[in-house]
Amino acid sequence: MSLEDSAKIAVEVAMGLKSDEIALIICDQKSRRIGYSLLTAAKTAREAVLIEINERESNGEEPPSLVANTMLHCDIALIPTTKSMSHTKARKAACDNGARIATLPGITEDMMERTLDVDYKEMGTLSNRFADLISIANKVEIFTEKGTNLRFSIEGREGHPDTGICHTPGDFSNLPAGEAYIAPVEGTASGTLIIDGSLAAYGLLKEPLLINIEEGLIVGLKGDGANFLRNTRDKYGRNAWNVAELGIGTNPKATITGNVLEDEKVKGTIHIAFGDNSTFGGNVSVDSHIDGVIKEPTLILDGKTVMDKGELLI
Repeated sequence: MSLEDSAKIAVEVAMGLKSDEIALIICDQKSRRIGYSLLTAAKTAREAVLIEINERESNGEEPPSLVANTMLHCDIALIPTTKSMSHTKARKAACDNGARIATLPGITEDMMERTLDVDYKEMGTLSNRFADLISIANKVEIFTEKGTNLRFSIEGREGHPDTGICHTPGDFSNLPAGEAYIAPVEGTASGTLIIDGSLAAYGLLKEPLLINIEEGLIVGLKGDGANFLRNTRDKYGRNAWNVAELGIGTNPKATITGNVLEDEKVKGTIHIAFGDNSTFGGNVSVDSHIDGVIKEPTLILDGKTVMDKGELLI
């Protein structure tokens, strides 16, 4: 598919843009070409507006107040910025105000052309099924043959599906889409996590990253990416090491490339994020959210195996 065809899928299929609506595109210099392709696809709207901002320093950093205020006055927003605005107060406030929003942090033209043309109904059904399962579960256990042995509670927390379809006021998704995610209860995660896929804002790992976790926080690091996470803590404080998210990938066309926007959607993977979870049910607010992708995991919910070495069992 061409970039233009992919942009039309994003605007027409994913967002369901109507002719009487206002569409907002937010990009930065690196994503300018993608931003303008989305703007062109959105010209069928009553108004289509593009705002280019300076690249943020980290995933989860808030946009300028001018942009945050503008987001409150659109019907749909597509945000292909280099750093993620998914877990920002601005995005959540706009959705709470009725805007339908899709963020595309770090998306490339190649990724758009490969991953947006999927069966959204089938992917949505799977994402919703996993979201339902984690919503009713209390205990999570994760194992891998490389050494992951991690446990935490999700009791009382709500699972969220990322289906890619934003047709109802307040809907939010990534594009490419395809996951279910939840905020673990703070302070409950303990054990060992081996990230062997990629790390957000860092890329593909040359060797596995071993992370020791106690009482919901990272307490030890070894391997590729360790210094990157140490620098994140030094910059944003101990909350940047909070175990913030469990995500389950459901997109059959996504592959691990080093760009976590796509990597975390790969069907048969899971990801654990550190830092902010305040926008999807958690209690930690910090200007950082770093996802790490785990390949071929075994995922157990309340004693029932729902994924075995990357094979989905639902």
